[in-house]
Amino acid sequence: MKVLPVLISGLVLGAFAVVGVALVAVTHASTAERIAANDRMTMLRKLQAIVPAEQIGNDPIADRIDVQDQKMLGAPNTQVYRVRKDGEAVALVLNPVVPDGYAGPIKLLVSVMKDGSLGGVRVISHHETPGLGDKIEETRTDWVLGFAGKSLDNPSEGQWKVKRDGGVYDQFTGATITPRSIVKAVANTLRYVKAQGEQLYTQPAVPAGKGAS
Repeated sequence: MKVLPVLISGLVLGAFAVVGVALVAVTHASTAERIAANDRMTMLRKLQAIVPAEQIGNDPIADRIDVQDQKMLGAPNTQVYRVRKDGEAVALVLNPVVPDGYAGPIKLLVSVMKDGSLGGVRVISHHETPGLGDKIEETRTDWVLGFAGKSLDNPSEGQWKVKRDGGVYDQFTGATITPRSIVKAVANTLRYVKAQGEQLYTQPAVPAGKGAS
């Protein structure tokens, strides 16, 4: 009878299918874990670039909240990483978006120290013109490093502009829009943190396992 061989073949193929699906699932899970671990290490290195490592006494990635203020921070949802040392607040690190870059949105990472001064600013991603707008990258020029230590009092509110607009920040030859937009976004981030105050440190952290959007 041919029924038995066909049945056996079907069972074998089914077994292979089950094993194949299981292998894919295991591979996906292990790969996802490695990607998550790599993303975590990358973010920690970025945080440590704008907040001195010796001042980080907690896990800022675990001590994260999400806030919503698109007008000030440029995106519907913004992550805020809280930095603490010995239980005391040290800094907030936000990832605002510059919505009006010359060639599209520019993603930033901005650290605001407890005293309201900037620990630093870094450009995470952008699509600005090579050779012009990409001077915002710290690997190309030191322009973005000039924000460290600045606050809404230094320079004064009215000087948070590029020099062409009457402010104190340099613009790039042939690419004024990019630095102008970033200066505005950084100033708005400082204003947001000042307005929200202590509650940014006291809100409950996002539950573990809930990814940033």
